[in-house]
Amino acid sequence: MIPINTLHPVRKPAYATYGLVLLNILVFLWQLTQSNAQLIETFNIYAASICKVAANPISVDTAAGILRSMFFHAGWLHLIGNMSFLWIFGRNAENYFGSRRFLLFYLIWGFVAAYTETLFGSSLCIPMVGASGAVAGVLGSYFILYPGTRVRVNALLLWNFDIPALVVLGYWFILQLFNGVLSLGADSSYGGVAFFAHIGGFVAGLLFAFVVTMFKGPPERLTYVN
Repeated sequence: MIPINTLHPVRKPAYATYGLVLLNILVFLWQLTQSNAQLIETFNIYAASICKVAANPISVDTAAGILRSMFFHAGWLHLIGNMSFLWIFGRNAENYFGSRRFLLFYLIWGFVAAYTETLFGSSLCIPMVGASGAVAGVLGSYFILYPGTRVRVNALLLWNFDIPALVVLGYWFILQLFNGVLSLGADSSYGGVAFFAHIGGFVAGLLFAFVVTMFKGPPERLTYVN
């Protein structure tokens, strides 16, 4: 199932989401100007390395590396997948949180994701790249904020249908959890998908959204009539 869009209206411009998508695209376009060797060197120097984060989790260099890592991507599909999910689910979440708070939360979710991945692979000296962990936080917040919102998805590139966000995002999280468990003990020295970063980011998004709704109240919800 590939999400296409949500049926919950975007009430006002989501400037933080627009800016994040644009910045990620601009960084990737810059990456394309580099040769493979140069790009690998860039990742090794400027992205957060798992073993280095584990060795020195709280420092300016570590924080800067994690922050930069959120805007690097390993390829077109990596970028498109992350930005599509951010665009689809981020705008409604930003409308609820407000742009400044959403941007702050997004960055925090990215940090939580990086530290979660480090907990499960502290011996790996490979760079972490991608916005996946922060975007997973957006998905987790959406799960709490708009569980009944219909999401239009495409199946097998053949047909579209609408199902609740609870199902789409719940399925996504279970898939990450299943693959994360399978990856334990596997040889990841040459890289792979950071499933535990996804899990950590998603859970952080759940918790943040839950706490905010306790004080701010739930967002507007749509009623669907068949």
